[in-house]
Amino acid sequence: MEQKRTSYTYEIIPSTLGEIGLVRRADGGRSPICRILLPEAGRPMAGKIRDVFPDAVPERGKQDEIYKQIRDFLTGDAVDFRLENLDFGSLKGFTRRVLLADGKIPRGRAMTYGCLAASMGVAGGARAVGNVMAGNPFPLVIPCHRVVRSGGSLGGFGGGVEMKKALLMMEGVAFDAQERVLPQYLLMKC
Repeated sequence: MEQKRTSYTYEIIPSTLGEIGLVRRADGGRSPICRILLPEAGRPMAGKIRDVFPDAVPERGKQDEIYKQIRDFLTGDAVDFRLENLDFGSLKGFTRRVLLADGKIPRGRAMTYGCLAASMGVAGGARAVGNVMAGNPFPLVIPCHRVVRSGGSLGGFGGGVEMKKALLMMEGVAFDAQERVLPQYLLMKC
């Protein structure tokens, strides 16, 4: 029996931080986003998308709500993202729980990997949370840029540490001279 092959469409959102790629399954309608890709220095977004989704084609439709929300977010607007615009279908268990918990970190605040783990009842789970953040398929909408190392240092980010810092600053988070999030911006409910 022949299996139907999944095809994808994509849109690219230009921003001052670089191009952001939105990828959807092509089903004839406006499917939820299955992946958000962050910029990579010296690499055009269309090429990055095709590396991950070789058969993806540019979307020819009208820019929808999630496109506009991400565009507005990248210009500094406060946006209340709706998670129903994301395809969580393949995300299960711990990964899904971490991403949903991360989505509750408010704009203008940050939380450490360890505190996020502890808030979910997983004491000592900082590394596991960090692994989920590193594989977050929906950066910006699921704000993994708001999760930092203990002590407030930035840690990693798919779009680079400079982008992570720029996103936090755009949200009003301030840093000390060592580029650590100031304590008053860290949620400490562990």
